[in-house]
Amino acid sequence: MSKYEAVIGLEVHAELMTDSKMFCGAPVVDSVEAEPNVAVRPLCLGMPGTLPVANKQAIEYALKVALALNCDINKFNRFDRKNYFYPDLPKGYQISQLDHPIGVNGYVDVTLESGEVKHIRVRRVHMEEDTGKLTHMADGTSLVDYNRAGVPLLEIVSEPDIHSAEVAHAYATHLRQILRYLEVNSGDLEKGVLRVEPNISIRPTGTDELNTRTEVKNLNSFRILYMASEYEIKRQTALIESGGSVVQETRGWNEERKSTFSQRIKEDAHDYRYFPDPDLPAIELDQSFIDAVRAGLPELPASKIERYQTEMGLGAADAKQLAAEKRTAIWFDAAVTAGGDPKAVANMLINNLSAMMNESGQAIDDIAVTPDSLVGLLVQVEKGVINKNIAKEVLAEMFANGGSAASIIAAKGLAQVSDDGPIRDVISTILANNPNELAAYKAGKTKLRGFFVGQVMREMKGKANPAVVNQLLDEALKS
Repeated sequence: MSKYEAVIGLEVHAELMTDSKMFCGAPVVDSVEAEPNVAVRPLCLGMPGTLPVANKQAIEYALKVALALNCDINKFNRFDRKNYFYPDLPKGYQISQLDHPIGVNGYVDVTLESGEVKHIRVRRVHMEEDTGKLTHMADGTSLVDYNRAGVPLLEIVSEPDIHSAEVAHAYATHLRQILRYLEVNSGDLEKGVLRVEPNISIRPTGTDELNTRTEVKNLNSFRILYMASEYEIKRQTALIESGGSVVQETRGWNEERKSTFSQRIKEDAHDYRYFPDPDLPAIELDQSFIDAVRAGLPELPASKIERYQTEMGLGAADAKQLAAEKRTAIWFDAAVTAGGDPKAVANMLINNLSAMMNESGQAIDDIAVTPDSLVGLLVQVEKGVINKNIAKEVLAEMFANGGSAASIIAAKGLAQVSDDGPIRDVISTILANNPNELAAYKAGKTKLRGFFVGQVMREMKGKANPAVVNQLLDEALKS
């Protein structure tokens, strides 16, 4: 057992995919692809005389997330001013929530690769607005783009229930999956619409104290989240063991050196001089509104995985892969509803269609194969019209050009041959043309049976019924 254990809490910032910004009518645009400063209004720039109005869609999205994370919902919501001065914050303060967030005391259960389940508490879910974006130039100047300023932002703060980089990675990816299922955030870390910031400290193993922590920012992938967490745990451990002490600070990640570095001393909440925003009235959420949003929640990944295993008999790995993306899960469910055997559909989707989609770069909503047409292909296999190997060839044609399995089978003459006569003739020819192998088989090298099966199937271009081939071949080999 290690002498020290990590104590990690994650702050996750998720931009909400609303049409307009949190407190004004400026449109929300892609902050990476859009021209700088094309989506701004006087309010975004902190102009005197402007008054904010809360975005109802953003509140609904925030409520969705809070409910999905099993939070207690605060009907009374108030916005506060978080005061600090930085070039990307034109008002000199950020509108956020301090004492009255929309959700508190939530939790998620995260399943690790080993199958172990970790219960992670969610301290709070609160609404705020995003800041602008700074670009630091080589000549020492900095440029600011306010397209992102004022975009609705949701902050999800966990309790310090995470004790390893592995669990931090699993929790963050689980949150991303939920946000994507709710369709409130795209989950794109590289574009910064989802930002994950671990707060990391260490303590003697077996104790419950909370020590000085560091926060690590600028992590644009889950791989880097894992690496940065691992590095910071090791750095703090070495520091403590050498007699030093951890400084409360914000640290960045240097990808080239694979290490964290100090950016600035981390502030405490009182340093921001929070106070209620006088321009925004408190919001009281009706129970009917909360109930309506709750009723509209989709089936979430954990529930899908459980259903796929208990009701459909799928293995844990297949269930997890099918539930990983919402659109894939919807496609799979539609195929099962259309009459497809769950295991057969899962096999085709995971082992065949996924490879075709990866190679072509197509999403599941864009492919020519529909849930109904896949079920039609499986019916042809079940009826014995084609075998499983030919089914793969038919599926490839369906993927490339569309059409039904039945029409492709007919057009290409792919129907399975089950008549004894033609198969028996081919077997006789194969055995006659391979006397050495036949003699070796009869002398005890029984593995050569597979050789004969392969020769027959090749001669019949894969269209022979495997069950008939095996039966007739066994008869011929005994004679």
